[in-house]
Amino acid sequence: MTTSPLPRSPRMPRRTALRALAVAATVVAGTLPTWNASASETAPAGRAAITAEQPTYTLTIHHIGRDGRPSKFYKTTLTEFAGEGTRHGFEAEGDTGVTTVRLPKGRYLLAAMVWSGVSSEGTDWLVQPRLDLDHDTSITVDARNTKLVDVRPPDSTADFRLGNMGLSAEYDGVVRETNMAIATPTLRVAHLGPAAEAGSVKTWYDSYWATKQHSYALGNVVTGDRAPTGLYRRPTAKDLGEIKIRGAARPGTEGTSVLNVSPSTDLSTAFPLPVPAPGTTSLLVEPARGPYDIGYTTPRDEEGQGGATYEAQNVTTRPGHTTTRTFNNAVFGPSLPGGAGVVRDGNRLTVDVPMLTDGEGHAPSTPEYDTARTTLYRDGKRVKTVTGEPGQATFDVPADRATYRVTATARRTGAPGAATTVTASWTFASRQTNGRVAVPVSAVRFTPTLDLTGAAPADTALRVPVAVQGAAKGHTRALEVAYSVDGGTSWQRAAVVRGVATIPAQRSGTSVSLRARLTDTAGNTLTQTAIGAYRTR
Repeated sequence: MTTSPLPRSPRMPRRTALRALAVAATVVAGTLPTWNASASETAPAGRAAITAEQPTYTLTIHHIGRDGRPSKFYKTTLTEFAGEGTRHGFEAEGDTGVTTVRLPKGRYLLAAMVWSGVSSEGTDWLVQPRLDLDHDTSITVDARNTKLVDVRPPDSTADFRLGNMGLSAEYDGVVRETNMAIATPTLRVAHLGPAAEAGSVKTWYDSYWATKQHSYALGNVVTGDRAPTGLYRRPTAKDLGEIKIRGAARPGTEGTSVLNVSPSTDLSTAFPLPVPAPGTTSLLVEPARGPYDIGYTTPRDEEGQGGATYEAQNVTTRPGHTTTRTFNNAVFGPSLPGGAGVVRDGNRLTVDVPMLTDGEGHAPSTPEYDTARTTLYRDGKRVKTVTGEPGQATFDVPADRATYRVTATARRTGAPGAATTVTASWTFASRQTNGRVAVPVSAVRFTPTLDLTGAAPADTALRVPVAVQGAAKGHTRALEVAYSVDGGTSWQRAAVVRGVATIPAQRSGTSVSLRARLTDTAGNTLTQTAIGAYRTR
């Protein structure tokens, strides 16, 4: 018998705050499965903090393997619906297959994993969405009652890579979740106990498969009053949509990138997929599963260092349709994807502008750069320079109204097409505020069609769509676009017609820089440059 707590599974090393949801651990093929119950804290079973007024009852759980004998290998958790959702965990000690604990009265979500000790034989996962502990209770977790989860893609040659089954149960407005990741397609599952309230149990199963040509992400969600007992599904080709991932790499930076794919909703596991860079990867998905979150990390060096991580959230497609996302391609530059960029709070100015956003608008969470600095000027006099992360700084300023200029620069080495130097300079007037107030700054996005090395065709004029973000969007008084073929020493004005600038044809091997100068209707200005914005070949 044991009352030891089950430790939380480690998190998948995703670099995003896609959602504040616990994520099941990564599973390496051939290892035992891992799982995670969503809860706000973990406490030993029979927790010491039980109050004298709170009634408690004895719960005895018998774990039976597929051979009908008490199991030597199991992990079970009980998650309370009350309070903070305390999670109580139990692991096998000895060979009795029995654990006994005294717990407070209430409703619990029980999830039990039983296996033989041989990973190739698979795992049995039994879930009881409704365990009402209001008297001394005995429960039998019997692996002989499970049935196989049998979900496969239409291509019979596809190899199984990773799977995840999850469940959420709702009671009295409170939701608790649990899930388990598996490395082999041998999961067996079963429902335990009475049915819960109608529509209160949601179950999802995600599995990932791969062929030489493409990968599959199969997933479905079922709502009812019970956990599943087995699952059989055969989605057809017409049920699938395609998410095409294009990963760029400039000359000298080729290698292997890592693609992480996971459903945007529910407690699930990210599928890590190595992909060539530059290169294109096809992911066939079930659109009915909902949107997917995609993380893309560029190649690292031989010591595993470096690499920029980009993310695209809530990527959707539909049956028979292709959705394309491109990562790490030019033109790199500042962006204001969903925030103010510069904020004043009382007498403090905070700058937070992604300076090295890629051409499709993905801001890297780990930008690759050599040096970066942000400088504040007040009424023409330099106040302070901050070095460190590109486009990030905080300044304390006097309360009275003044004219400010913020200049942010990020530099990095590399071939043209990397935007070796990106600079943005904003001017605006500001004074003390009551609380956080957005400062009227803007950004200009250049989005030409380039190949996956950041290059445009030589000897051909290039159309460059130009978009304004931030305060000047819809409030632009003047916008000028210029280009340079000598690293910014001299500039030539480019014609802009209906939001598209035209850059004249350049011979092969030319590095082209881009500049934008903007004034909004309130008189705030922006000057933005990308030295080595793209190249021709």
